[in-house]
Amino acid sequence: MPELPEVETVRRQLKKLVLNKPIIGVTSNYEKIFNGNIKELEKVLTNNEIIDVERYGKYLVFILKDNHVLISHLRMEGKYFVKNEGDEINKHEHIIFHFNNNQNLRYHDTRKFGRMDLRTKDNYLKVDPLHKLGSEPEFMKEGELYNLLNKKNVFIKVALLDQTIIAGLGNIYVDEVLFLSKIHPNRRSNEISLEEANLITKNAKLVLEKATKLGGTTIKSFSVGEVDGLFQNELLIHTKVGESCPVCGEEIVKIKVGGRGTYVCNNCQK
Repeated sequence: MPELPEVETVRRQLKKLVLNKPIIGVTSNYEKIFNGNIKELEKVLTNNEIIDVERYGKYLVFILKDNHVLISHLRMEGKYFVKNEGDEINKHEHIIFHFNNNQNLRYHDTRKFGRMDLRTKDNYLKVDPLHKLGSEPEFMKEGELYNLLNKKNVFIKVALLDQTIIAGLGNIYVDEVLFLSKIHPNRRSNEISLEEANLITKNAKLVLEKATKLGGTTIKSFSVGEVDGLFQNELLIHTKVGESCPVCGEEIVKIKVGGRGTYVCNNCQK
């Protein structure tokens, strides 16, 4: 699943490719991608323009020239491609925005899990799906994560995947952050100390900054155009089952936490 660094990489690439191009039409090949009446989406986008692309957590927000925004969540395998009008349409390209320069923006989603929402500029941060998002690590204050974790009694890995607690982390980066913080993913969230919570925040910020700088992590499903994330070369523990821990040399194991495949060093992460 694309996480904050991957979505930020997509945002930066899209800003180079789609801004200020008049949209002359919309093609929908799978209407359930859009949470609403697809005719409304077609009506709003036609003769409109994308003037900016923002990101909140794992959500992309296309700022339109009129009073609307289009919010997009890539979920498991969503991707965007800019192609020429005459290029063959892939069976997984479900929503296509046609520009007046014979190019188009295509939303590609093999598993059809991605979703789009249309909102107005005056309230899109105050309503679903964005209003319940927690802070991103970069903007978290000291003690903020501790106060949120202390209210929950779930595995710490499950808590860090909860976007209402901390925004932007997914399976890959939670594994990396917990390893750097020397915290076992099966610890209970309300057992995490203030010092440990602040350390998680610090390491989450560092990991996400580095991953974003390297264009994210390419594992199976993430890509945008010709860009591949290089952070997979920097992973310390995620996907490293059977390999030696880079710190202590013990074998890295894979377990299930909250139904998610999780990589851990049982020696470093007590």
